[in-house]
Amino acid sequence: MDSLVARAINCTPCEVTPAVLDYVRSSVAENTRRAYSSDIQRFLEWGGSLPSPPEVIANYLAAHAQSHSIATLARWLSSISKAHVLRSMNSPCQTEYVRATYRGIKRIHGVEQRQVTPALWPDVCAMVENLGGSKGIRDRALLMIGFAGAFRRSELVALTVEDVQFVKQGVVVNLRSSKTDQERKGRKVAIPHARGKVCPVSALEGWLKFAGISSGPIFRPVDRRGRVGSNSLTAQNVALAVKQRAEAAGFDPKTFSGHSLRSGLVTSAAQAGVSSWKIRQQTGHASDAMLARYIRDAEIFVGNAAGALF
Repeated sequence: MDSLVARAINCTPCEVTPAVLDYVRSSVAENTRRAYSSDIQRFLEWGGSLPSPPEVIANYLAAHAQSHSIATLARWLSSISKAHVLRSMNSPCQTEYVRATYRGIKRIHGVEQRQVTPALWPDVCAMVENLGGSKGIRDRALLMIGFAGAFRRSELVALTVEDVQFVKQGVVVNLRSSKTDQERKGRKVAIPHARGKVCPVSALEGWLKFAGISSGPIFRPVDRRGRVGSNSLTAQNVALAVKQRAEAAGFDPKTFSGHSLRSGLVTSAAQAGVSSWKIRQQTGHASDAMLARYIRDAEIFVGNAAGALF
């Protein structure tokens, strides 16, 4: 990544200090840096260059229009544009030639995004029912806290014991950073006690006590012998855990992902009539527009035009 950063800003070692490179790297999240690096490397291996004329960018999009999704092409454009901007050059991705090519691809190939199945509260309860053993107790807490806090996978695996405070009403999670909080302002997420035996707060307390975790990462790997590791899970581990527990509960694991927990809370809350601003308080979404898809799907039968006729 260091060499790619240096190439992107078109400078020699004598023109920039290591401190500047560190700050440049820190201007975006680690996952974003990896995506930028991968995207630029792919572009260069295809035959692209930095800087690049608009015609080359348009040809690059056209060459991958049928093999890659619109979302992927959009990310590639963002990465290539970023590389040009860091070199203090005008981005060819903003030219009408490239923009028209991108619009044409969208019109011909469509922009439908893959949507995972939201894990609603009854689904989560079914997925964590009768879980036992080290891994089962961990997954019980992982899935329930992930749902109740509407956390992203990266947010879940970053949680530490120092980030949680148990209070009378439940638990307060101090989310130090997130995908939409690159400046690490942080925000607090409240998870209340649940009525009944299936409670995310109790599940978290049970896991920490069982595993003897008093500091550091909350959600950790468990080996085949049931021994709990010292490092944190990866985001991919969360997705695999959701799929595994979904399949065990009788659901199609192919339609579930780590995002199913977050989308499940939004959908469940919308179905329960919770206001959009209260949902955003839990999820951290910046606007109602970001929630619109979930709420629209959740309320698709509410006041349905055909239903009024039956």
